[in-house]
Amino acid sequence: MPGRAARLGIAAALASAALAACAAWHAAAALPPLDLASASARSTVVLDRSGTLLRPFATADGRWRLPVPADAVDPRYRAMLLAYEDRRFAHHPGIDPVALLRAALQWAVRGRIVSGGSTLSMQVARLIEPRRERSVAAKLRQIVRAIALERRFGKAGLLDLYMALAPYGGPLEGVRAASLAYFGREPVRLTAAQAALLVALPQSPETRRPDRFPERAAAARDRVLEIAHAQSLLTAAETAAARAEPVPTVRRPFPMLAAHAAEEAVAAEPAAAEIRLAIDARLQERLEALATERAAAAGPDLSAAILVLDNRHGQVLAQVGSAGYLDPTRRGAIDMTLAVRSPGSALKPFVYAMAFEDGLAHPETLLEDRPTRFSASYAPENFDLSFQGTVTARRALQMSLNVPAVALMDAVGPARFIARLRAAGAGIQLPRESAPGLPVALGGLGITLTDLARLYAGLARGGAVPDLLRRADATAASASAEQRIAEPVASWYVADILRGTPPPENALPNRIAYKTGTSYGYRDAWAAGFDRHVTVVVWVGRPDGAAVPGLVGRTVAAPILFDAFARLGHAPDPIPQPRDVLTAGPGGLPPPLRRLRRDASEAAGPALRIAYPPDGARIDLGLVAVAHDAPGPAGGAGLALKALGGVPPLTWLVDGQPVVQTPRRRAEWFPEGAGFARISVLDSTGASDSVSVRLE
Repeated sequence: MPGRAARLGIAAALASAALAACAAWHAAAALPPLDLASASARSTVVLDRSGTLLRPFATADGRWRLPVPADAVDPRYRAMLLAYEDRRFAHHPGIDPVALLRAALQWAVRGRIVSGGSTLSMQVARLIEPRRERSVAAKLRQIVRAIALERRFGKAGLLDLYMALAPYGGPLEGVRAASLAYFGREPVRLTAAQAALLVALPQSPETRRPDRFPERAAAARDRVLEIAHAQSLLTAAETAAARAEPVPTVRRPFPMLAAHAAEEAVAAEPAAAEIRLAIDARLQERLEALATERAAAAGPDLSAAILVLDNRHGQVLAQVGSAGYLDPTRRGAIDMTLAVRSPGSALKPFVYAMAFEDGLAHPETLLEDRPTRFSASYAPENFDLSFQGTVTARRALQMSLNVPAVALMDAVGPARFIARLRAAGAGIQLPRESAPGLPVALGGLGITLTDLARLYAGLARGGAVPDLLRRADATAASASAEQRIAEPVASWYVADILRGTPPPENALPNRIAYKTGTSYGYRDAWAAGFDRHVTVVVWVGRPDGAAVPGLVGRTVAAPILFDAFARLGHAPDPIPQPRDVLTAGPGGLPPPLRRLRRDASEAAGPALRIAYPPDGARIDLGLVAVAHDAPGPAGGAGLALKALGGVPPLTWLVDGQPVVQTPRRRAEWFPEGAGFARISVLDSTGASDSVSVRLE
């Protein structure tokens, strides 16, 4: 039988508990509603396409509180947490009567609070509504709040709140932030020692911080391991192995993959709690390492940028804005995928595409690479100051010869070329907003790496330039809304030529279609490449635009491009050949396509132009059939083609494919069906004109 003093103590404790219950009942009615605004604040997290964390951002008050549901945490951690903090968590209504009775007895016997009898629910209440004092009134307030929280959130919701709000020292709050900071890993899979440490730290987060007090942290962790062993959560061997595991002594930096892309996404959507980008985290990590390694090897103060696009939908699979976001010597905070730079020769393929589309040239058309003066003051030279003589357009583009490119630019017209680039969505900048001239063929303009990548992706897509999809949940525009840089046949001609460009040293040939570029003064080195599925563009240079002697696209940027493709994890796939491709040598081409003639514009007589159909016309094939009173050879209607001026014979082309050659200025073409068509005409001097029509 207990003694008189013990019975009096028990009676006093029971009376105290009864009084506490009454006080709690009355206090509940008097308390204001619980303010959950601060507790609901979470760090914004930017994820990759599969949910991998790319970069978290601190809350407005500087805390790292990353969202984490209970099912994204190692079950062993949850089991240890409940065994250590609240064994009867699953059964009590927010307060544990047994623990409270024990606390009341200790208070009655010792005259002060020895243990608070707190449940996890009460700890969550204290985290949401922190109070410094340790008093009966504060404890009663926690009890009331805990019961209210249980009713509102349930057991699973309370556990989520605890794992998001528990303090871990300094600005770290929540088990996910602590796991990343101390172990460099997500908490979904932890060792026994790691789980035990995360259970122990919130009890005294500042005095047990492993990066400051590793001995105290280890001792607290070991107490949790002992309890876990006593509760049969760990075997003796597992407990011994966990105790032998060292505690971390430094805080690791949080992930910072695709730092520029993440920053830009948060700036565009500052209120979002979670943003999922189309980026592939594993590819991003590989390419960031590649950019950092190669920029360091290229020289001091140099940076590098890489953009990878999925050609099918235009998704941004990787965006490396610099060679080290936190590297001030390379101005790493500047996103060079968005900087306006001179592309050098990287735009030449689009000059050729326009010439092919207009019917001015074919890959086997002969061009002259000789000293040529295009105006009183403009006589371009090749990079190596040599000339190749007569070459095919294919060879001229593969060798990146300057004179043939300028000759083709002269034929298509610089103003038309710039207009085409802008119509395709590229933000072209000209020097001091001057009128476009022939030097734009060699990079005499400004463009961003992002826009250049879109244009090259357009070549891979048969001329349809994609909109960039940066978010994983974004959808591509409809085909009718696509911007075009070239027609399918002209795009394939360029892709086929570039696939045969000699690769850099130690790289395999005929793998990808690619082109390099070097801006004037060795300020920018470029390499752009694509296959059927992916487009990759690389830039190397100094962000401040300073010259770097020896910075050449072929020797600096091209090797990075080929290495980037090697890290994609799949073999390159060539662009499928479209219909209507004209396969012939120079001798097998129509006469106007055999050789480019510069004197076409100086031919005697009126200038050649298409009188019908007019540019931009919408033509009803049904009405055409009625007018002809008979269907064409394939059952379709014949469309009249009329030209004025020029020197016969005339060659008519549709989408770059010859369809009619005639000594007259009138001809007829039988379309195979509805759709857009680009109709061109060439005369015997090489003069040409083109229109675009829509057949319905």
